[in-house]
Amino acid sequence: MNQIMKRILILTMTFFILEKASSQVVFGRNNGTSQQGLSVNYSSPKEYEIADIEVKGVQFLDNNALVSLSGLRVGDKIKVPGDEITSAIKKLWKQGIIGNVSIYASKIEGNKIWLVIELAERPRLTKYIIEGVNKTRQNEIEEKIGLIRGKVLTDVVIKNTELAVQSYMESKGFLNAEVNVFQQNDTVLRNSAYLKVVIDQGQKVKIRNIQFDGNEEFTSAKLRSKLKSTGVTPKFSLLTEGIEFAAKLLWPPNLISFIKGSKKVSKEEFREYMATHVNLNFFKAAKYVKEDYEADQDLLIGFYNSKGFRDAEIVSDTIYGISNKHVNINMTVEEGKKYYFRDIQWTGNYVYSDEQLQKILAIEKGDVYDLDLVNKKLNFNPNGVDISSLYMDDGYLFFSINPVEVGVSEDSIDLEMRIYEGAQATIDKVVISGNDKTNDHVILRELRTRPGDKFSRAELIRTQRELSQLGYFDPEQVNPVPIPDPINETVDIEWQLVERSNDQIELSGGWGGAFGFVGTLGVTFNNFSVRNITKPEKWRGLPVGDGQSLSLRFQANGRRFQSYSFSFVEPWLGGRRPNSFGISYSKSIQRSINFQSNETVGSLKVTGISASLGRRVRWPDDFFTASTGVSYQRYDLFQFGDRRLGFRTGDANSLTINATVARNSINQPMYPRNGSSISLSASFTPPYSLWRDLDYENATSQERYKWLEYHKWNFDTKYFLTLTGKLVLAARAHFGFLGSYSNEVGVGPFERFQLGGDGLTGQNFLLGTDVVGLRGYPNNSITPFDRENNIEGGTLFNKYVMEIRYPISLAQAATIYALTFVEGGNNWDRFADFNPYNVKKSAGIGIRIFMPAFGLLGIDWAYGFDRLPGALDNSGSQVHFSIGQQIR
Repeated sequence: MNQIMKRILILTMTFFILEKASSQVVFGRNNGTSQQGLSVNYSSPKEYEIADIEVKGVQFLDNNALVSLSGLRVGDKIKVPGDEITSAIKKLWKQGIIGNVSIYASKIEGNKIWLVIELAERPRLTKYIIEGVNKTRQNEIEEKIGLIRGKVLTDVVIKNTELAVQSYMESKGFLNAEVNVFQQNDTVLRNSAYLKVVIDQGQKVKIRNIQFDGNEEFTSAKLRSKLKSTGVTPKFSLLTEGIEFAAKLLWPPNLISFIKGSKKVSKEEFREYMATHVNLNFFKAAKYVKEDYEADQDLLIGFYNSKGFRDAEIVSDTIYGISNKHVNINMTVEEGKKYYFRDIQWTGNYVYSDEQLQKILAIEKGDVYDLDLVNKKLNFNPNGVDISSLYMDDGYLFFSINPVEVGVSEDSIDLEMRIYEGAQATIDKVVISGNDKTNDHVILRELRTRPGDKFSRAELIRTQRELSQLGYFDPEQVNPVPIPDPINETVDIEWQLVERSNDQIELSGGWGGAFGFVGTLGVTFNNFSVRNITKPEKWRGLPVGDGQSLSLRFQANGRRFQSYSFSFVEPWLGGRRPNSFGISYSKSIQRSINFQSNETVGSLKVTGISASLGRRVRWPDDFFTASTGVSYQRYDLFQFGDRRLGFRTGDANSLTINATVARNSINQPMYPRNGSSISLSASFTPPYSLWRDLDYENATSQERYKWLEYHKWNFDTKYFLTLTGKLVLAARAHFGFLGSYSNEVGVGPFERFQLGGDGLTGQNFLLGTDVVGLRGYPNNSITPFDRENNIEGGTLFNKYVMEIRYPISLAQAATIYALTFVEGGNNWDRFADFNPYNVKKSAGIGIRIFMPAFGLLGIDWAYGFDRLPGALDNSGSQVHFSIGQQIR
């Protein structure tokens, strides 16, 4: 009993002491000690007027701003202790830039109190270090996390950095990556720290297989092919189809039976087996990225919807690891019922009738229900006309159409097309931005969207193409921005442009066979301004901005070979109409040298000048151009026997009238995705034999070819088609023919065709030779020889090319794309020998790099499948280098 009474007495005394102590605590101090002996009575709060507020411990932050954030003001009346002090501390903490905060009184006189806000700032970031990844990924992570030196380091900043790095690693397929962010004090700068980001990448996680359940209408292989990122990617979908096609042609059922340990299987089973076991994703390993996977699920449902399965859904999916670098996915789909279109009604249309709109929609009763197809036909159909373009090309910018399901009966659906036509919009203002070098008038003259015109989406797209074709702007960033004003029924159009350097310098070298090393120096200014040559104050480094083209070129091989050329083109002669004017001049000399005495024993000199006029025409459509010109070339030969020209000493003159008709609808010059180009050109010399008093049958070659007499035709066509995404099919065909007006005169030694190799002219242009490339065969190797007249070169050629291209980079600094190709061609001396199916075939791969300063550069590897005349084996493997955009 005594022990119990003692314990009760001790507890009572302890409670009394603690109660007395709590009534004397100094407010606001984290450590519980007093400041200058001042104390407050918590059991009896007292009201004070704030006489002054002082801030301590601050190095970078503004004192006045901190006082303002606290909510305390000089002259305010507060109770001590009271909620005002607690609230002020919470407000300062809330900013996230404070490491520690306390508020205490430094002095109390009467009813006035002097407050001190004492802070400890959070450290600021001086640098950050990323460990565990290569330099490329370090740079990418730096862009991802966006840390700025001098930033206050808070817990939120550190956590967000960790999450951003983790997200980046997952986007690269490193699902098991471990990321740790450590804050280290900076020993050099006060109140500063740096972050160390340590990354353990682990194994990259890829998808081994995707298995589907519940799919009855489509095979699992078919569904996998519809997954863009986690299935067979578009980049190699053609390759996949090629394997399947090969499986049909070279069907090995016994082999597959052996693999599967069963009897003969069907082709469908083979495709399923290939997709499941061989894993076609091998061609581009599919990384598991959550965002891409979710997007692919939407694509899969979109595919089902396009086949009429309007209610299809993914009811469940399971992702499980099978190793530290592979996962499998099981996906269960519920396909639902297949639906069909029944009745389609139109409402709100006054400009066009139901019949006109239904003809464009081209969906009949009983067709498989596909709402995506409907939206494509209504809003944007890349393969034809759509309802929106019908209206918007006629000025109805404010037009809208909304398809609504108004009836569902068993497997049929009724649609109602609800149209709002609105008023026709007139273009009010046209604004151009981003043209730092190019003058406004060069852009304005290309516009088809001008103030006062009715708005037209087709003309907007066409103007975008025309500006891209100029070459002065990045074609990927020619951006029209319509700014509609429905109240005034007008629209402003802003053309946002990004200039790109289009001037080029040519520094090249190559091996010219017997001529040795050939060097070239050339400059081309593609946005030149002649009128500003005498106005240095308007120069931007050079007189530029008027869209003219000026080219200077020099090529030499020591004493044996020199060539000089100059050309100038004005695309808008007079500035009012797109009538082009061009002029060029060239002079070249090639010498034959005795290697023992080092003396010149022969030479060939070529001097040429030409002028041309061209214009755009509106028939058959306004993609056509027509040009005419005149050119003169003089060939002077002195004991020149390096080439078989029919004579060694003498001169030849070529005066031609040239005409070209062309159509070009290619969307952009550097990496075309769609459109075509067709060109037919012809050159004619006067028929001198009609009035020359010369016996051609008995005349010498020197006399016969003094005035060259011929007609020459070239046909070139190109076609570009986007297969999927950025994958582009490029097809080309070329044909050339050189003929004479009479058999008595025959075809001369110049302007003939030489086929084979990279298509670089080297020094052959000195002989007036038309050099055509054919990869997979040595340069100029497919060249017939006229033994009767001792003349080298063909008079008739054809060439076919098929390429598949994929861009690696479409950046302004460099356009880079890879390609694979098949091509074939041949060259004949006589028309009687011509056979368009008798071609030398080849296939290969290559890459193209376009840099504004150097133009287009390329390298190809090709394999020639056929033998050259006189050869025992096929041409075989060949490597080719190319410079510039080649015509053929």
